[in-house]
Amino acid sequence: MLSLSNKRILLGITGGIAAYKCAELTRLLTKAGAEVRVAMTKSAVEFITPLTMQALSGNRVHLDLLDTEAEAAMSHIELARWPDLVLIAPTTADFIARMVHGQADNILSALVLATSAPIALAPAMNRAMWADASTETNLKSLRNRQYHIFGPGEGDQACGDVGLGRMLEPVELVDLCSGLFEAGFLTGKKFIITGGPTREALDPVRFISNHSSGKMSYALSTEAVAAGAQVTLISGPVNIDTPDRVRRIDVITANEMLDATLANIDGADVFISVAAVADYRPRDIAPQKIKKKGDELQLTLVKTPDIISEVANLEHRPLIVGFAAETADILENGRKKLEQKNMDLLFANNASKTFDSETIAVTAISAKQEKQWPESNKNVVARKMLKLVAAQLNQMI
Repeated sequence: MLSLSNKRILLGITGGIAAYKCAELTRLLTKAGAEVRVAMTKSAVEFITPLTMQALSGNRVHLDLLDTEAEAAMSHIELARWPDLVLIAPTTADFIARMVHGQADNILSALVLATSAPIALAPAMNRAMWADASTETNLKSLRNRQYHIFGPGEGDQACGDVGLGRMLEPVELVDLCSGLFEAGFLTGKKFIITGGPTREALDPVRFISNHSSGKMSYALSTEAVAAGAQVTLISGPVNIDTPDRVRRIDVITANEMLDATLANIDGADVFISVAAVADYRPRDIAPQKIKKKGDELQLTLVKTPDIISEVANLEHRPLIVGFAAETADILENGRKKLEQKNMDLLFANNASKTFDSETIAVTAISAKQEKQWPESNKNVVARKMLKLVAAQLNQMI
């Protein structure tokens, strides 16, 4: 089930008695790492309430074909673009027939036509309806369109009959959904990544900061999610869109970054410190803008917290990966930093060449080896970095 990590599943519920199983199905899909959104036909509401499905999925339930809260009131188009998989459970004989004929008179049937995502059906109906020639013909048509048919199962039915037609149990459906996806090499791993600069205020309008663009941390977050990880990105002030499926926490100061890290580190498998955290901050912050006086201005600076050291000293610490952005003696300074801060892996680079650049050249340093990579696109390098991280994780098992 871990191959559902970061997957988006749209659960479509039609009007059958088996709809009650969708509560447990949603819980198990979410537990397996998927994000679930729900669309229900009007008849489905007679069997299970939208409120129940909203509470379990954490998202509002879609009921209407035209939704005034959606862009251009077309929620079915927005929904159709969202999922990695559409799972219709239960799928009644009536809804199967509607799909075969391309009807689009409700939210669920319309998004089936509009989506490019794979579609899986979990049939549920009386055994006689399942055995009927029309149902067999309809299912053959849908299979030819590459629809996935999950079930049905055999057993007691609500009408009192016994035979084929029962919707598969939720745990079976979750396993079948998992089988449609290839598990990434970081599937199920929890990452905390810090990125960007921090800002330390002098007064209400001025601050001390650096040239970090945050691009490397965002590349790592993007690639980690693509490899199946659950990523929380703690970001200083940058002008970059949040990567898809990444949970982003915005901070400004070093103290805020430390607080956010410690608040989210529990249960993390990997902590990657990419952020260019200010080493010092003004001891005093002027309550009003500092006015120009004379030719010199003296500031007293004090150390900011060492976030990596704080994480390294935790009782149940994750794998710790750091960066050393240096301007001289890159390898020597990088190895010193690896040892002094008790890190597992460090990537050293020439800071004067990489700020705001789309490329980077780095040397990976661990206790046992060094590995150099030539300058390349930051996303390409990020994938190489994460392969090393995965190898380190495997050594810890």
